[in-house]
Amino acid sequence: MISLEFMRALVVVNPAATATTANMRNVLVGALSNELKVDVAETTHRGHGRELGAVAAADGLDLVVTLGGDGTVNEVVNGLLEKGPGPHLPMLAVVPGGSTNVFSRALGRSRDPVEATAEILASLRAGRTRTVPLGAVRATGTGAGGPEWTEPRWFVFTAGMGFDADVIARVEAQRARGRRSTGALYVREATRAFLLGRERRRPAMTLEVPGDDPVEGLFLCLISNVSPWTYLGARPVNPSPQASFETGLDVFALGRTHTLGMLRTLRQALSRRPRPQGRGLHSRHDLEELSLTADRPQGWQVDGDHLGTATGLRIRSVPHALRVVS
Repeated sequence: MISLEFMRALVVVNPAATATTANMRNVLVGALSNELKVDVAETTHRGHGRELGAVAAADGLDLVVTLGGDGTVNEVVNGLLEKGPGPHLPMLAVVPGGSTNVFSRALGRSRDPVEATAEILASLRAGRTRTVPLGAVRATGTGAGGPEWTEPRWFVFTAGMGFDADVIARVEAQRARGRRSTGALYVREATRAFLLGRERRRPAMTLEVPGDDPVEGLFLCLISNVSPWTYLGARPVNPSPQASFETGLDVFALGRTHTLGMLRTLRQALSRRPRPQGRGLHSRHDLEELSLTADRPQGWQVDGDHLGTATGLRIRSVPHALRVVS
């Protein structure tokens, strides 16, 4: 482990993140600068985090610290892994600055950014790091090119196709109009999407796992790298409770269902001891790879970021993909 005083770090700040303020940034950067050689960069546009992550990898930095939400983490990770995993890449540390901060919580970080920064410095002093698996997804049918597949997009905690992506698109549209991202906003948009949307009545997706029969007639499919999938405030939403950094990917999928069935499934996922089960519910644990196909274009997302529509996804688990400060 390199001595902290010689460790070169880049702090990537998303000033638009829900819980990030200029005063918070100054306090956290000051604490990090007391022990590390720190540069700071604020993101200014979508995809900027990815650009900064790629530059950090190319420059051979020792550490990248993100201050923002899960979208910021995802962008930086995709930049760091632009040329694939490797031992030469900078470590990643995550300070929570968004509304949910799923990946930060999965790493055991405090929800308070100041406390999380102190934890990161303590871990660096003690040399506490680990490598974690990530997911990689490729999509097809996203444009006029037809069956061509996109370059891999990395995800740290989740990817999905169908209903969940539609809810995220609705929330992003509300945020573009100035609404704040809250649990209540997600619940409201999910309710509207379920009651008014057509996908649950005409499910278009098929799940394929090597060695298993295809599962047809799905309108929602979540792929999890960790549990929980997300949070409603402090309450975890846990459709795949066995998902963890110690295994491959987990799948939670739903076929045609009615309102009471959906409410029952949600109640199970919110339980303190979640065991989702029921008619039309399909789950898989510890998968190395899977694919999704759809009869018509479906929305898809990674780490809570809507990426448009696709008619197919290919997803795989990549062990030991990235070193993180634990």
